[in-house]
Amino acid sequence: MSEGLPPDPVPAEDLRTTEVDLGGLVNVLATHLYSTPLVALRELVQNAHDSHTRRLLEDPDGDHRPMIRVRADAGRRTVSIEDTGAGLTEPEIHAYLATVGTGYTRMLRELTGNEELIGAFGLGFLSAFSVAGQVTVTTTSHREPLLGHRYRSFGGEQYSVEPAAPRPGGGTVVELSLKDEHAHLADEHALREVLGRYCVLLPIPVYVGDDEQPVNAVPVPWRRPSEGDQHAARMRFATAFGRRFEPLTAFPVHPAGGDSDAAGLLWVQDGGTYGSSDNRDLAVYLRGMLLADDARDLLPSWAGFIGGVVESSRLTPTASREDLQRDEHYRALQRVLTDAVVDGLYETARLRPAVWRRILARHGQDLLGAALCDDRLFTLLADDVPVPTSQGDLTAGALRAAGGGAVHVALGGGGGFEEMLYRAMQVPIARGDRYAVLPFLRRYAQLRDCRIVELGSERGNRELFRDPERPLPAEEAAWLAGALADPGEQLVPARFEPAGLPLVLVPDREAELKARIEDDQADARIPSAALRLARAFTARTDGEVKARLYLNLASPAVQDLLTAYRDGHTGSATAAGLLRSLKVIMAAASAGGGGGDLTGALAGIGTAVSALTAAVPAGLPGVPDSPGGLTDEG
Repeated sequence: MSEGLPPDPVPAEDLRTTEVDLGGLVNVLATHLYSTPLVALRELVQNAHDSHTRRLLEDPDGDHRPMIRVRADAGRRTVSIEDTGAGLTEPEIHAYLATVGTGYTRMLRELTGNEELIGAFGLGFLSAFSVAGQVTVTTTSHREPLLGHRYRSFGGEQYSVEPAAPRPGGGTVVELSLKDEHAHLADEHALREVLGRYCVLLPIPVYVGDDEQPVNAVPVPWRRPSEGDQHAARMRFATAFGRRFEPLTAFPVHPAGGDSDAAGLLWVQDGGTYGSSDNRDLAVYLRGMLLADDARDLLPSWAGFIGGVVESSRLTPTASREDLQRDEHYRALQRVLTDAVVDGLYETARLRPAVWRRILARHGQDLLGAALCDDRLFTLLADDVPVPTSQGDLTAGALRAAGGGAVHVALGGGGGFEEMLYRAMQVPIARGDRYAVLPFLRRYAQLRDCRIVELGSERGNRELFRDPERPLPAEEAAWLAGALADPGEQLVPARFEPAGLPLVLVPDREAELKARIEDDQADARIPSAALRLARAFTARTDGEVKARLYLNLASPAVQDLLTAYRDGHTGSATAAGLLRSLKVIMAAASAGGGGGDLTGALAGIGTAVSALTAAVPAGLPGVPDSPGGLTDEG
């Protein structure tokens, strides 16, 4: 055979028919197609719904009162699903009920175009065998009201059909004789809880036991757009439907046309923050029946605080009807839901300011990240969303005002001399190590055309620590470096505020990162792609300088120290030792600790005080009565 040509035909006498192990197939479909046996209840109620829809199509003028009732008998260990729908003739039992993969509902939808019919694959009835050892179906077709039939099957592989007393008015009862491991389903309280969620959007009333109130009696607000206070109706539905968190506000999902006909409701949850968990919670209904209980991927990845429910007739289910095909309708619904979240937040900010403030307080961290993912959200949140700072949560505008027109942000976690500097400056400093803070403020500064000072970065440090008016002579710089700096620290003469702070030790963040990624265990801790990017980023630093010790030449204490050194004062080395000990103590108080020998620093303070007090008796000229600098007379 030449390459690219179709294979030669196989002679007919050599062809064989594929054998099907029906027992094995039924076991796989009934037991492994669905993630939970509770799906059997959904599938059988769905079949009952479609039976009603079929009857209305075939007999639109008939006296038909749709109703589905589910009963449990704990003593007999049975669950039954009863409907007043179209029923089945005996040929239909054989053709549809007892034939795997043949669905009357699918064919009826193709013939009529009716979008209320739910079934699609002809597999749903098999789910009954995932919970029941025996399934009995008693049915009477509305077209043959005097004939009743009873289907009975053990395990689904074999079945029997026999005559039965006709059901008045027609319809069907499916009775499940539960397996031992599923006997707990024969509990009407449990059935109400399950069916209340599965069937909440079905237009046909579904009752449990002898209840007079259907489990799906909750008004659906998007189906009644003109009745009363819509927001109050939405909140009632969200409160009844939401499983985990109280809704803070709710807003609608409107059909967008095109590839999406989805309608429904979304709400902001009073739940945990996205920084610790993803609390997106979305249920999807196909033609009124729950299809996917956790369809969070339809919501934007940044919307970790959103819950909701939507329904559609265009989504394509998988064969198990527990998930959705990722087709054009799925992607269209993703776009619709993203727009609905953004529009809903705008509506809340405009119409419900008190609720909006509560959302900002509860989900500020989430919203910082969300603003970076959508230009519309950034416009909404830029001046409202709180940013964590050294003085509590503040808006970016408040940060800018307090910083004299500049936004200050720390790249590290605070502590040590950096923390002391921020407090001394009396300027709020944004916590750049928190989720989304730094990129948000960078974009804010660009939008508002203001400066951003990134403390800890080389550029930010240049803005904060200005060059001295005159450079230090090399001899003085070398002496100060030897007296104040430890190995790995670079002394940098500078001028900065406040003048009372003599020196600041600022860790080199790139050197810290380089040390972490060059660690022997980095390959095990960090994904290879991220490790390559980090190493490329830190390649420009050799890691020798681990911190920069900025010496404040505007400080009176430093000026006096230099004066003493120039004059050959014997106490200059002792005074420098005091500053070095102060540096070590403050570094030890930082989040990472370290920074030198703390015990030695404390001992050094004692030694310095003893030396200075012994050098000049109290009350002699030149010894100040209050703290001050060294003088020539000292």
